[in-house]
Amino acid sequence: SGALAPTGSASGSQFPDDLDPHNVPPELKKEGPDWFAVFNPKVKRVLDVSLVHTLMHESVVCCVRFSADGKYLATGCNRTAQIYDTKTGTKTCVLADESAGKAGDLYIRSVCFSPDGKFLATGAEDKQIRIWDIAKKRIRNVFDGHQQEIYSLDFSLDGRLIVSGSGDKTARIWDMVDGTSKVLNINDPDSLNNDAGVTSVAISPNGQLVAADGLDTVVRIWDVVSGSLVERLRGHRDSVYSVAFTPDGKGLVSGSLDKTLKYWDVSGLLAGGSKRKDGAANGKKDLEKSSQCTMNFVGHTDYVLSVAVSHDGQWVVSGSKDRGVQFWEAHSANVQCMLQGHKNSVISIDLSPAGNVLATGSGDWQARICESSNNPTTYPRQAHLVVVFHQGVTKPCRRAGFTEVGGTRSHHLVLFLVPSPPCIPFCFSVIICSRLLYHVSARELAGYQYPPAKMNVSFRSK
Repeated sequence: SGALAPTGSASGSQFPDDLDPHNVPPELKKEGPDWFAVFNPKVKRVLDVSLVHTLMHESVVCCVRFSADGKYLATGCNRTAQIYDTKTGTKTCVLADESAGKAGDLYIRSVCFSPDGKFLATGAEDKQIRIWDIAKKRIRNVFDGHQQEIYSLDFSLDGRLIVSGSGDKTARIWDMVDGTSKVLNINDPDSLNNDAGVTSVAISPNGQLVAADGLDTVVRIWDVVSGSLVERLRGHRDSVYSVAFTPDGKGLVSGSLDKTLKYWDVSGLLAGGSKRKDGAANGKKDLEKSSQCTMNFVGHTDYVLSVAVSHDGQWVVSGSKDRGVQFWEAHSANVQCMLQGHKNSVISIDLSPAGNVLATGSGDWQARICESSNNPTTYPRQAHLVVVFHQGVTKPCRRAGFTEVGGTRSHHLVLFLVPSPPCIPFCFSVIICSRLLYHVSARELAGYQYPPAKMNVSFRSK
């Protein structure tokens, strides 16, 4: 069994235990034809999400990854990698190695764009890393060395190095220029079990550290230059399946089959940090006490398979075998919302480096692109929306202190937000009603936002 969670770590607010996602108040839910999002009633809602594209594939989607500029999304499935235009959802490129044997399956387990967007690295079940020239749709390099399938790839920000993680219990750092590699072994003698395969790797933003998860429950961090192990992070109770650095490099998020995520403070490992020097010099004892778990993200009901951190460091997202995606506030571990729509496990997840766009890959043979936005304009629950159909009434409404929240260009229809119960003097109410006033409670307009894509709200006469 795994070690206990580190002391001093805090868990954020999660959904109530008795919350039924299919039976929640309308103001806590947003839904489309084949998806829905449920918002946590315990925290202030500051996020909105919408499904933008559903990308159909011919097999399980094992991995998704955005380009550095956010304009393209790469996906990996059986025998092929695809590239899509993020904005339009159009497939722009299909990459397949025709020289690979035709017998059986050959799943592309990992994809990663080079920082300049010219190359796509793919890692597959045949133990090879292929570097594709996207414009020419040709293989530029093939890196051989791993003894088992390759599950994860990550480029350094300068594009000079690429890190790979494999089921062979190693991570490797490859030089893009000369093709040489440095092996990072994780099969150390004190491993909790013999299954220490690597399913996720990440390079720190400053290019100095490599983190790798372990099926033996331990997250390990190495120094890129020396290749020496500088940290072991213990605390998960089951295999760790995904790791991601925060944009400032001071934090590392891990996701595990124990159904939780953890935030680790690794600031002491940054260049010049005394903890990093001491840990490398003094061995195992200091390695295990340098970086602490400061937050636990609790709420998934099944394995956490993938994690990502937003480009501004404000959000953590996670994909799970429970078929859901959860958005977490990065600084508090509070869950903001849960997104459902996939009909199988959410295997892979990524956030665009350039904006509020999310991609997911699933066992249901679909990849999806969603958009999120902060601070949605939602109306107070105890309020009424007043709809005025005559320009002559708008001035008295403004003088009464009502908040104008929209209308048509001709001003023949104006929307005002007023307290509930309506603070309209009786005589004033009569005057307004004689000019065709309608109002509807905010509960009936739950989730309504201005400006709407379509004026599809039905108003009730009063």
